[in-house]
Amino acid sequence: MSDVPPHHRPVNMVFQSYAIFPHLSVADNIAYGLRKQKLAKAKRREMIDEMLDLIKLPGYGDRKATQLSGGQRQRIALARALILRPKVLLLDEPLGALDKQLREQMQLELRALQRQVGITFVFVTHDQEEALTLSDRIAVMSGGKVLQVDTPEGLYETPKTREVASFIGNMNFFPGTVRRNGSNAAVETEGLGTVPMDIEQITQPDGAPVLLALRPEKFSLSPEKPDTEHAVAGKVREAAYLGERSHFYVAIDGKEAPIAISTPNQSRGGREGLEQRIGAPVWLSWSPKSVVILKSD
Repeated sequence: MSDVPPHHRPVNMVFQSYAIFPHLSVADNIAYGLRKQKLAKAKRREMIDEMLDLIKLPGYGDRKATQLSGGQRQRIALARALILRPKVLLLDEPLGALDKQLREQMQLELRALQRQVGITFVFVTHDQEEALTLSDRIAVMSGGKVLQVDTPEGLYETPKTREVASFIGNMNFFPGTVRRNGSNAAVETEGLGTVPMDIEQITQPDGAPVLLALRPEKFSLSPEKPDTEHAVAGKVREAAYLGERSHFYVAIDGKEAPIAISTPNQSRGGREGLEQRIGAPVWLSWSPKSVVILKSD
């Protein structure tokens, strides 16, 4: 495409600021890209109405751009970009100016819209949840280099590097050393002790330094020792109530930084119930299948 003039490339863009023309009506904003095409008035109107139906704003064509809410402006910017049926649509943080509830709603609508029109969306975002919600594939970039390209589930559940694991969601890291004994394998760690592992999980040789990584929600928290070898004792250092979930920070022997744990709030207790648990002894347990093994730094 580098040899093709920009106005001839089958690419369109939705800007972060929407760039809606305030002096034009909704219909004229949507039809802005059609100005160079010699279309009959009826055909032009038909295409505009089709776009308004697509973005769920039928009958808004004669409204002024200044009469629109933020979410409506975002939809108009989408319709203006889609009316020419580009092969690729670039979206530059288009939801950044919306509040949380509207942003989450628009994420689902964008996903449904992409499936409906069948156009490739290249979506630039710094919001991890937004990337996980919208994408078929995600590229994590740092310093101009692509660190990993994968499905949302692949990036979150099986990151390839510590940088990717740290960037996508929260992660607890435990430095360790591989120990092999025939068909058995384990990792000696700081904090979790010796962690038995499935031999298929470990490709590193005996004595190799590794990092064990566990997501906060992969831990189970209980006041009594669970019936599993994958458990360690600790003490609650801090707790935070986030509505649907609670976050705990648990100190364990052998590890300086506390372990982050996330649990759903399945019963009423609220912030006061959490504060009563600060300083309480607890047990942490996990499934060996939840452990990710990374190369040591």
